[in-house]
Amino acid sequence: MSAERGEKHKMIFLVEDNKADIRLIQEALKNSSVSHEVVTVKDGIDAMAYLRQEGEYANARRPDLILLDLNLPKKDGREVLAELKTDPVLKRIPVVILTTSKNEDDIIESYNLHVNCYITKSRNLNQLFQIVKSIEDFWLSTVTLPLE
Repeated sequence: MSAERGEKHKMIFLVEDNKADIRLIQEALKNSSVSHEVVTVKDGIDAMAYLRQEGEYANARRPDLILLDLNLPKKDGREVLAELKTDPVLKRIPVVILTTSKNEDDIIESYNLHVNCYITKSRNLNQLFQIVKSIEDFWLSTVTLPLE
């Protein structure tokens, strides 16, 4: 299936263990002007299995954007980010850290690991919706993403 650059159905890979945050992020993306799907996993082990197309994820689609929480069970977001950014196949996928952590060490470590963007989640519903909308506008509408 051939698609013109920018018209492709986008895939957002959400790595988040908090059910409420998953629902809110999905809701915020519901009225998107960009054709997209959201695939969610709840821990770092499943995130890497999905991205490497292992096991039950053998036919997984490569995401256009990864929204990654830092505080995950089994393998935390820092470990996932480190693995992603050292993998020659996966390192070009943009990663946005979307977390509640405002810890300066987390921010520095994330950028040292080559995260594309670090955003602190708001507990205010309207602000969270605005954050997700700005991510969508920038990463799915403005930025030119690699096709592979």
